[in-house]
Amino acid sequence: MENQLDPAGLGVDAPDTPAKSRSARWIGKGVAGAVLVAVSATAFYLHGSGAAPVVAPPPPSVTISAPLQRDIEDRLGFLGQFSAVNRVELRAQVGGTLTQIHFKDGDIVHQGDLLFEIDPEPYRIKLSEASAELASANARLALATRQLARAQELQRSEAGTVENVDQSVAEQRAAQAAVDRANALVRDARFDLDRCRITAPFTGRIGTHLVSAGNLISGSRAGSGPTTLLATIVSLDPVYLDFDISENDYAAFQRSRAGQQGPLADTVNISPTGDSGFTRTGKLDFIDNTLDRSSGTIHARATIPNRDLSLTPGGFARVRLATTAPQPALLVPDAAVLDDQTDHMVYVVGADDVATPRKVQVGDLRGGLRVIRSGLAPTDRVVIDGIPSVHPGSKISPRSGTIRFTAEQVAEGAKS
Repeated sequence: MENQLDPAGLGVDAPDTPAKSRSARWIGKGVAGAVLVAVSATAFYLHGSGAAPVVAPPPPSVTISAPLQRDIEDRLGFLGQFSAVNRVELRAQVGGTLTQIHFKDGDIVHQGDLLFEIDPEPYRIKLSEASAELASANARLALATRQLARAQELQRSEAGTVENVDQSVAEQRAAQAAVDRANALVRDARFDLDRCRITAPFTGRIGTHLVSAGNLISGSRAGSGPTTLLATIVSLDPVYLDFDISENDYAAFQRSRAGQQGPLADTVNISPTGDSGFTRTGKLDFIDNTLDRSSGTIHARATIPNRDLSLTPGGFARVRLATTAPQPALLVPDAAVLDDQTDHMVYVVGADDVATPRKVQVGDLRGGLRVIRSGLAPTDRVVIDGIPSVHPGSKISPRSGTIRFTAEQVAEGAKS
């Protein structure tokens, strides 16, 4: 018995048979040959004269351009909501049965248009009574006037007394007072009769009618008693745009307005919901006198023309308020500006085609481009495309590009 390697390569005691001895010898020769080939190949690779050198990758290809120069103004942006300049709740000043409605819900109505009618018959009767009382008072006044004239004539002829004259004067004055009272009653009755017809106080859009014809409604002249709300009407041209200004923005606005004159001080540009840009202008005509202590904002309001009646009270719009006149500024694509913790930077390419990060101060978006307030010169070459392949201090392969400020980008920037 001889201790040999078994076919699995483990040292075990196996019977010494001729077949197994020949198999073991062939396996040993094969392993030795494989090892010899591997060693020879390794030596040839390490010491041979045909080894290939390591080739460095080419520098990354990027697009560069000088910053775009434009005259732009500093501005503030807010979100506002439209409201009506005039809004009226239509209520009756007299009570009665509502007989007719002369509009369709949501119509544009004009000042003086008839909207509702209340049954006028009870008020015609009241006017007739007042008119009859006025006629009676006029008759008594006429009689008292004639009696006074006779009493004065008798006194002049010494046939009458002073007491008779005084009594006639008092009766004549009482009759005149009765006429005045009757006239007031007539005007009162006519006032109530006229208020049976409810008309539009101004031109605007009326809402839905809240009471149907045939209902008994209550009214009050002073509005102190119970009254029935019939409908609401709002004016449409112009409209208010209300918005809130933060304390910091308000301070910046106040600084910018110091010594400012002309339309720049109160002109706002707006972009209503659904519009592609800031296509409308208005006038800033009100800023509140105190800051809201709970929100840290101050309320402001602009008046916006609405001749096409497309702006609806309750709708929203973006507001832009310019704080300076247009001044030269540099712009680069927003994608070219990288965030570096609390700072911003761009890659600038030098004469040796080496990319170097440059810290910049940025502004808002204009036409899809980012405003650079400081840190760049008009002649700098800025990387505008291929930024992910650039590393600080690395050499790059630049190709010239162009920064464009197209109409589509203007619309896109207006939404930002």
